[in-house]
Amino acid sequence: MVIKRVSFIEAGSPGLHIFSKFPIPRLGAVLLSTILRARGYEVKAFIEDIAEPDWSFIESSDIVCISTITSTAIKAYGMGERLKALGIPVIMGGAHPTFLPDESLKYADFVIRGEGEHSLVELLEYMEKGTPALTGIKGLSYRDRDGRNVHNPSREFIEDLDSLPEPDLSLVHNWNLSNTYPVSTSRGCPYNCKFCSVIQMFGRSYRFKSVEATLKELQYVASVSKATKFIVDDNFTANKRRTKEILRGMIAEGIKTRWSAQVRTDVARDPELLRLMADSGCHTLYIGFESINAGTLEAYNKKQGLEDIISCIRTVKDHGIHIHGMFVLGADTDDVETIRGTADFATGHGIDTVQFLILTPLPGTPFFHDMMESGRLLHTDWSKYDVQHVVFKPLLMSPATLQVETFREMARFYSWRYIFRHLARLDFHYAAIGIFGKTAVHKSMKASSAYLQEANIQ
Repeated sequence: MVIKRVSFIEAGSPGLHIFSKFPIPRLGAVLLSTILRARGYEVKAFIEDIAEPDWSFIESSDIVCISTITSTAIKAYGMGERLKALGIPVIMGGAHPTFLPDESLKYADFVIRGEGEHSLVELLEYMEKGTPALTGIKGLSYRDRDGRNVHNPSREFIEDLDSLPEPDLSLVHNWNLSNTYPVSTSRGCPYNCKFCSVIQMFGRSYRFKSVEATLKELQYVASVSKATKFIVDDNFTANKRRTKEILRGMIAEGIKTRWSAQVRTDVARDPELLRLMADSGCHTLYIGFESINAGTLEAYNKKQGLEDIISCIRTVKDHGIHIHGMFVLGADTDDVETIRGTADFATGHGIDTVQFLILTPLPGTPFFHDMMESGRLLHTDWSKYDVQHVVFKPLLMSPATLQVETFREMARFYSWRYIFRHLARLDFHYAAIGIFGKTAVHKSMKASSAYLQEANIQ
């Protein structure tokens, strides 16, 4: 077949959450779009959380690639059915198809598991020229001539991240330079949190872009966008020596931009690192505190204690850096008092913004396997696997209690007191976040009440 036009779609989030106001595209579809554009294809990427897709372009494409995580899978499957009915070949990728390729093949012609940069190029070459053979494309799942699902061996992880191009966000339909700008500098994670799918998707060892390549990308994105840059690495400070080199380079080269990143609590043990962060324009650190319950931290395999969390908050704020704290609620060691205590802790220690996430057994994680084996999953309506709906049976409280209390405590954090406190300081940014957070939580509480009733969850 002749392939000229290729569309990428990143299915949108199923519901409102605290970051709905600041959508950040996952970079997989953008990077793959950039790679195919360089090979001469006409390419556009449609990120539903950014803008409504242009279906006239999509439906005139020769190939459509759909990226999905678990919570967006049902929407992605609907898109796959729509396009296949028009005779357009559909390729699916992302975390959910990686872990459930048999399910995804009901709605797609091909599934690319894991990192897709090489597999997708080889698949398009096969579709155009007949070579390489399908059986030789690693990471590919497909149906053979007898209709049986075939899963080729997994592809090795890409070691040289510098070999990949910088994702071109201009390929994103209706991309606005005022949007938060994502930057990726590494892949993988050596930690083994039971609820996280990162190591299954990207491996247990860190892989890094070079300092030089990272600085070049940061220089470019700072020149094209004045918006905050969000470093999407699962842990930007995984290699502190490398991170310091990047930050020193930003300062030395005059890369002036406001940026945020995800880190662990151990960042607070290095004052020099925090000083470099502050001096290079760090605005907010997104920190996975996960829990204030010592038993839960141990169960999550976080390798940190409550004293580490408290010390981290104090030290980071002493350097003038804001904190977005993320807590995952609902472990077998959590009860109602854990949830209520988390809101008190976050408010009492001056965390700037929070997310209280409901523990969710995502396919591909040890936690999903445990819940499936023990019969504790409530259902597999993937649209509810969004860390805002309880989808399993907690041990020390009812599912409904976990659902209701989580949103009630989020509402207690994003209170009128929160909003007025920031207004009194003329901190309009956080006052606005408080208003949006309060509105989002209120809508989520109404939606969750309907969910509990409709699903007959008690």
